[in-house]
Amino acid sequence: MKFLNISIEKPEEINFILAQSHFIKTVEDSYEVLVEAVPGLKFGLAFCEASGVKKIRKAGTDQEMINLAVKNAKKVSAGHSLFIFLKNAFPINVLNRIKNLSEVVNVFCATANPAEVIVAETNLGRSILGVVDGNSPAGVENEKEEKERKDFLRKIGYKSS
Repeated sequence: MKFLNISIEKPEEINFILAQSHFIKTVEDSYEVLVEAVPGLKFGLAFCEASGVKKIRKAGTDQEMINLAVKNAKKVSAGHSLFIFLKNAFPINVLNRIKNLSEVVNVFCATANPAEVIVAETNLGRSILGVVDGNSPAGVENEKEEKERKDFLRKIGYKSS
């Protein structure tokens, strides 16, 4: 067995969701819940089949996001992995809908941070063991930083004044 850490390639401002799913129907069902969740959402997704013809299946509303999803799916190359890239949207807007799909088994991360996927490779194929999402903490917030956090959430409309 070989262990790999594979960096996700994406622009800094782009959010992505990495999940594990188990059925080819994932592509169409994910597409449907994403377009229903946020009108006009720009996204791309890629799903790695684990049997049959073992293709990377893709869909989306934005070619740049579709290309990112496919590029990263190829790099990780783990069966039943699902990559969703979101433009100008946060995972919080769609995550519960994705998690509630009957095909989705697990969500590894939902982030805009730099991320590395930890992969095990065997003779059978590849498996995602986990994700390194961003950096380690640099300390505990002080009162000023707590106020900044709360102000930021209100500024972007996620909390009321």
